[in-house]
Amino acid sequence: MQVNSETTTKPAAPQAGPPRQTRPAAAPNQLSDGDAEKAAALRKMKLLALSLLIAMAVVFTIAFALQRQYPWMEYVRAAAEGGMVGALADWFAVTALFKYPMGVKIPHTAIIPRRKDQIGASLGEFVETNFLSEQVVQDKLASINISGKVGQWLSAPGGAERVAKEGGAAIRGAFKVLNDDDVQAVIEGMVRRHLLAPPWGPPVGRMAERIFAEGHHHKLVDLLVDRAADWVAANHETVSRLVTDRSPQWVPRIVDGLVGDKVYLEILRFTRAVQADPNHQVRQSIDKYLTDLAHDLQYDPAMIARAEGIKAQVLGDPEVRELASRTWATIKNALLTAVDDPNSELTVRFKAAVRDFGARLVNDEELAGKVNTWIGDAAGYLVRTYRSDIAGVITDTVARWDAEETSRKIELQVGKDLQFIRINGTVVGSMAGLAIFTVAHLVFG
Repeated sequence: MQVNSETTTKPAAPQAGPPRQTRPAAAPNQLSDGDAEKAAALRKMKLLALSLLIAMAVVFTIAFALQRQYPWMEYVRAAAEGGMVGALADWFAVTALFKYPMGVKIPHTAIIPRRKDQIGASLGEFVETNFLSEQVVQDKLASINISGKVGQWLSAPGGAERVAKEGGAAIRGAFKVLNDDDVQAVIEGMVRRHLLAPPWGPPVGRMAERIFAEGHHHKLVDLLVDRAADWVAANHETVSRLVTDRSPQWVPRIVDGLVGDKVYLEILRFTRAVQADPNHQVRQSIDKYLTDLAHDLQYDPAMIARAEGIKAQVLGDPEVRELASRTWATIKNALLTAVDDPNSELTVRFKAAVRDFGARLVNDEELAGKVNTWIGDAAGYLVRTYRSDIAGVITDTVARWDAEETSRKIELQVGKDLQFIRINGTVVGSMAGLAIFTVAHLVFG
C-alpha cells in the first residue's frame, strides 16, 4: 500500500445528455509560477520520504526472512522496523495537519482545515501584538532615517522632476473631476461669507487710520498737489477764459483780462505755496479730513451705512458671480498652462523649491529630526488607532478562504520543510529501533 499525504481524486461521474458548451476559464486552484515551483519541490520531498519508507519496508522484509539463517540480520530487522514506525508516525503527524490521513476522520486530524478561522484569528492577534506595536513601529522608522533618504532622493537629479510630473498629473486629474459650476459656487459662497457679509466700514477705517497716523498718505497728497500746480502753470488761458466767461457783460474786456491775470497769478501762487510748504494749512486740513473720515468709518453709524451702500452698489450679485467665474477660470488656466509647460515659471520654481527642501532635509539635522519625529508620531497614531483593523485584514482574509484552499496554501509554504520531519523520523526511528533491540539483547539475550 502506498502511503503519502497527497490528495487522491475520484473520476468524475458521466453526465446524461449532450455535452454543454463551456468557455475555458482558469481553474480556481491554478498555481502561479512561484507556487508551481514550490509544489514541484513539495512533491519531490514527499517522494523522497515515501521512498525511504518503502526502502525500510523492503529491508525489513528481507531481514525478517533471513534472520534465522543469519542472526546478525536481527539487528538490521530491528533498525528497519524502527525506521518504518518512525516514518509512519511522522507521516501521520504531518498529514494530520492538512487533511484526514487516508480519508479516515480520526479525532484531532485535519487541524488546519477545521481550525483555519481560529488560526487566522491567532495569527492576526500575534501580528497585532508583536509587529503593530507603536514602539516597534517608531523604533523601526527612527532607525531608517526616512527624512534623510527622502531628502537625498528629492535633491538628486530626477527627484524634483518626478515630483513635479506626478503633481502635474494630480492637478490635471483634479480639474477633470471638479465641476466648474460647483467650484464657482464655492468661490462665490466664500466671497459672500468672508468678503461681503462682514461690514467694510470698521476694518477699512482702522486700516486707513493706521496709514494716516504713520503719514503714508503724504506721498499721494504730494502727487495731487504737484499735478494741480503743474496744471495751473500750463493753463493760463483756460483760467483767464473762465474769469472772462463769468464776468458781467458791461465789464470792459481790458478789465476782464486784468482780473483774469490777477486770479491766475493768485491761484498759481497758492498752489506753489501748498506745494512748497509741508505744513501748509491746506495740507493740515486734508490730514484732518482724512483722519475724521477714518474715525467715522469705524464709529459713525451713518458713515458705516454709506460704506455698506457703496459696497452693495459696487459688488452686487452679477458682479460677484462674474468675479467668481473669472477667478476660477484664471486659476484653472494658469495652473494647466504651468503644469503642461516644464519650463514655465511655476514649474521651475516648484522644482527648485523641492530640490531645496531635499537638500535641507539632508543637511539640516534639526529639520530632519523634526520631520522624522512627525513621521514617527503619525505612524504611531495610525498604529495605535487602527492596528486592530489592520490585523483584522489577516483574520478576515483567512476566514474568507476555503478550508481546503487554506490547507493547500499553507502546505505549499511549509510542506517541503515538514517532509524533513518524515525523513528525520525514518532515520531516528531506525537508530532508536537498533539501539532498543541491542540493549534488550544484551540484557535479556
